[in-house]
Amino acid sequence: MGQEITTSRFTEEDFLRFHHRVVAETALLEQWLQEGLLDGGEPMAGCELEAWLVDEGGMPAAVNQPFLEALNDPMVVPELSTFNVELNTRPHLLGSGLLESLHRDLDALWRRCESHAEALGAHLVMIGILPTVRKSDLTLDNISAMQRYQALNEQVLRMRDGKPLQLDIRAAEHLYTQHHDVMLEAATTSFQIHLKIGAERAGRAYNLSKMVSAPMVALSANSPWLFGHDLWDETRIPLFEQAVAVGASDYSRRVTFGVRYVRESIFEVFAANRDRYPVLLPQLMDEPVERLAHLRLHNGTIWRWNRPLVGFDDQGRPHIRIEHRVVPSGPSPQDVVANAAFYFGLMAELLESEPEPESRLSFAACRDNFYRAACQGLESQVEWFDGRRGSVAELCEQRLLPQARAGLLRVGLGRPEVDHWMEIVQRRVTSRQTGARWQRLWVEAHGRHFPDLVLDYLEHQNSGRPVHRWRV
Repeated sequence: MGQEITTSRFTEEDFLRFHHRVVAETALLEQWLQEGLLDGGEPMAGCELEAWLVDEGGMPAAVNQPFLEALNDPMVVPELSTFNVELNTRPHLLGSGLLESLHRDLDALWRRCESHAEALGAHLVMIGILPTVRKSDLTLDNISAMQRYQALNEQVLRMRDGKPLQLDIRAAEHLYTQHHDVMLEAATTSFQIHLKIGAERAGRAYNLSKMVSAPMVALSANSPWLFGHDLWDETRIPLFEQAVAVGASDYSRRVTFGVRYVRESIFEVFAANRDRYPVLLPQLMDEPVERLAHLRLHNGTIWRWNRPLVGFDDQGRPHIRIEHRVVPSGPSPQDVVANAAFYFGLMAELLESEPEPESRLSFAACRDNFYRAACQGLESQVEWFDGRRGSVAELCEQRLLPQARAGLLRVGLGRPEVDHWMEIVQRRVTSRQTGARWQRLWVEAHGRHFPDLVLDYLEHQNSGRPVHRWRV
């Protein structure tokens, strides 16, 4: 979905021809998988960090175009709204020095971005939902000037027969509103973690990514406030699901946790894309079938919380990546790298040490875990392998943190590096102070003065300290 398109106007013939190309490219991907032609080399890791631009008063600043022009860096690109941007990191081998390199790259890029933002009288904030964003900010007046975003809005509304989007979120408080475009999505910013893995293991890795989504979203939660309402710990989850809703069925939702595990191969996900999801952006491209351009664009308009991607290396060889999308942006560079460390360590260990996990945790329980954890955070009660039950915090402390440590050591990270990043997660879980918890504590102490909350948050973020060390 990061690629630009050339028009937002399409004909019925465009939709038909695009679908035919998706069918042909999906068949080719199936052939490659059957013949073992995808890259099965060393696992690689990477990430994308979405961020907000705010003014000196902590309000959204619609300046991403002059910001990006001044920065002039291909690793930083626009997002849906003019007050959001996305920072990308180069891929790293999943091995010694990974986390230090990831943090060094991300922190240096962040500081350079902040310097350019300050020149415009703005600041960069990494936070799941900006507490000061107003419904009036989320209009087409603030949509980024790219054809793909205009087309996304037009096609989502076309698939809804022009009916407004319904936002209905219940928690400590109840938020209900209607919106007439897709700009609600712009209120959600995330930290997307990428893991390149051999195709033969990609199905199991995809399933395990779903299983660990509950602890990942609970310990990283950073989005409790929306339009002045106290909602889920990670309100970004229901907000994004409802912001581009085009169907009531589990099989037609564009933002989804899914309906089952992969049974045999990761190809099942791409077959579902072909068979179950209507084409949203039928941009026809003059690309050989071997580039899978239409399959990849179509896949980019289906926002699974865990999404398999097909990429190509510098030599043109295809590979599979798992994109883990459940984690919000922020609160600090150290926090997001620690979140990635926890995910990479868990995946490395669970792939080796937990036999047949799909038979030990039902998909229904896995899905319930995720939504409960997004709503209630670390105190949510979940089910784990073999019927084990308890809070997410207890599960992390007693089982998952040791496994994540073991997994990072397994893939070759040194013990000091592992200890540093796992201690950040450990302290956050032990103190129960996620970004969501800190924001609520701040409001308890100071009231619902959201501009001041954002400015205090920004000051703590710029200190570089992880969130478990923040004070209100």
